[in-house]
Amino acid sequence: MDSDAVIREKKRQQRAWYLFDFGNSAYAAVILLAVYSAYFQNGVVGGTEGTRLWGFSLGAAMLVVAILTPILGTIADYSAYKKQFLFLFSAVCWVFTALLFFVQKGDILSGMIFFILAEIGYRGGQVFYNALLHDIAEPEEMSRVSGNGWAIGCIGGIVCLLFILPPIVLTKKDPSLNLLIVRAAPAFTALFFALSSLPLFLRVRERNGSHALPPGENYLTLAFRRLKETILAVRQFREFVKFIFSFLIYNDGILMALNFASIIGIVLFGMNQTQLILFMIVVQVTSAAGAYLFGLMSERCGCKPSLILSLVLMIFIVVWMVFNQTIWGYFVIGALAGFALTGVQSLSRTMTGLFVPEQKSTEFFSFFAIAGKSSSFIGPLAFGGLAFRVSQILEKYGYDPTSAAKMGYRAGLGLIVIFLLVGLLVFLSVNEKKARQAAVQTAPASGNE
Repeated sequence: MDSDAVIREKKRQQRAWYLFDFGNSAYAAVILLAVYSAYFQNGVVGGTEGTRLWGFSLGAAMLVVAILTPILGTIADYSAYKKQFLFLFSAVCWVFTALLFFVQKGDILSGMIFFILAEIGYRGGQVFYNALLHDIAEPEEMSRVSGNGWAIGCIGGIVCLLFILPPIVLTKKDPSLNLLIVRAAPAFTALFFALSSLPLFLRVRERNGSHALPPGENYLTLAFRRLKETILAVRQFREFVKFIFSFLIYNDGILMALNFASIIGIVLFGMNQTQLILFMIVVQVTSAAGAYLFGLMSERCGCKPSLILSLVLMIFIVVWMVFNQTIWGYFVIGALAGFALTGVQSLSRTMTGLFVPEQKSTEFFSFFAIAGKSSSFIGPLAFGGLAFRVSQILEKYGYDPTSAAKMGYRAGLGLIVIFLLVGLLVFLSVNEKKARQAAVQTAPASGNE
């Protein structure tokens, strides 16, 4: 195959990779941000108890993913099964997202179980999807490709929300039909996600082939042995470890802001379903711009300075949110937050891709996922628990339930600021140049037996 044909094929694979994010982000926009989170909190459970159970559900899913993905990631690297595992987790997400249609008022247990399983599929699949970045992009283009993926993913969220918004608006005067549309939104999202994913499974190819199992070993024993070796050898990747530690902390703040954005809008500003969807469309639009522009900035100015800027901007935004009192101010804050937080997420993925040895990409992305999922496990529980506890204490001192709930959420926002700030301070100590050198100098044989 001539060089032009190779370039064309690589571009086709990158476009297929982007389209998975196109559907994947639709799940985030509809289930986590605009529709199901608000429906679960208000329509299925109600009150601050809904917030607490939502945080518990998120935390439970993240904990399962944190346990499973390092083992499966090691197997995927050795057997060249990234796409197979990606399909497995994605299929779980599609099925259980569709089943959310059957969750109605009072169906708390099924609403939690279906969501937890869908979230396991969504978060687990991201490990293998992110690891494929090594198969479709060279190191010098990872920032741009990762940024494009986030940007196109955000557009997918917008498109899916634009399909859902008109029926919800048009049925506002018919509560029963409106509720049916809200319940149908997850099923439509599951179909949208599945169809958008097909090009990746048909087009993308893994660069590294599979290896024969050593005598007397199976994939499970191999996985645990290789994980042990990687952990013992982690001294070669000290900068990567520092980066992962900082990511664990600041990502906690990012995901708390994302996972509770809709509920914050409901509790603090009384937003209805239509306003929430419009809010999330605004966030998705600015998120696409942020991912694209921070990707370009990273290529020109470096990944670390770009990530620092996006974190500083995010801290400023959340501080503003603590003191904001108007719904329109929340829309402006959401627009700026969308721009900043996708910069943080996209650049974090890029830095991981640059810091890990190619032959162990999934295994190292699993550690990246553990940090993300560990923070996701801690963050929702901490935010939901703090908001719930503060509101309870204030009610005992005579505050009315609405005022107490609002003050509880503002306390939770303060917690987000703390996590972002501490994560930034740790990240400042990471030496990007040394981290990239360590990844390149790792012998290719370390990935083989």
